[in-house]
Amino acid sequence: MRRAFCDGMVALCDDPDLVFLTGDLGFNALEPVRDRLAGRFINAGVAEQNMVGCGAGLARAGFRPWLYSIAPFLYARAFEQIRNDVCLHNLPVVLVGNGGGYGYGVMGATHHALEDYGVLLSLQDMRVLIPAFDSDLSVILPGLLRSAGPAYLRLGMQAPNLPEEPPWYQVWRKLLSGKNGLLISVGPLAGFHWQGLAELSEVDRPTIWCLAELPIRELPDVLLQDIRRSGLIVFAEEHVACGSAGREFSQLLLQQKVGDVNFVHLTAKGYPSGRYGSQGFHRTQSGLDEASVRTLFGA
Repeated sequence: MRRAFCDGMVALCDDPDLVFLTGDLGFNALEPVRDRLAGRFINAGVAEQNMVGCGAGLARAGFRPWLYSIAPFLYARAFEQIRNDVCLHNLPVVLVGNGGGYGYGVMGATHHALEDYGVLLSLQDMRVLIPAFDSDLSVILPGLLRSAGPAYLRLGMQAPNLPEEPPWYQVWRKLLSGKNGLLISVGPLAGFHWQGLAELSEVDRPTIWCLAELPIRELPDVLLQDIRRSGLIVFAEEHVACGSAGREFSQLLLQQKVGDVNFVHLTAKGYPSGRYGSQGFHRTQSGLDEASVRTLFGA
């Protein structure tokens, strides 16, 4: 998804207010953005706290700063600056975290972003966008350039073998219809589940929905219809349970008095085996992989 992000940013570079800051990352990917922006592309070095403070200052001066790093280096290392400098002033700073969830695989826990959007959504006025497919970025990025306040863009990896072209970007999207329960997956995980379950017959597979923005502000009527006729709802996300989208979703179900629901919440379980491996390895350890999800629906 990083390449699609780069292409999308290049398309925005003619905007004179755009400034791009990186924490000494993005090599062999972001050079086209650097070349187009010239003096408006700043390598802030391995100093993420300072980068966020500079971004806040640029926003106060009328610029539209984008701050890029590996996700935990950005939201965790610079949390105080994000809270005090950006969010308390509702400044239009876009935080771009690459490698959401277990994206950096064998590099281990220091490089994994398992609690990122839960942490950031605790801050006032923060929006979180979690694109599921490369094509989503062509819609998301222009909107973020004119965002009224702070936002966090969580980049991951698109599933490699999608059954078809994904639907046009929306906060909520139905990817697949089925008659065996309901599966809601967050961000890129939805594409992996889609490709893993699409081969099942309509009778054996669940209806699959994808969620791509937080906080959850509403449940569309068509989704509520699917919920009410589904005996089983599985909500899957590559994030810890605390501060998760699944807990927001279940609260909305209670508030809207949606009853008779068998709700299963799949989340990142950390490191059950005490070992590090690929993103696929960690998803399997947490029961987030396609095979584990299929078993929940008896497939």
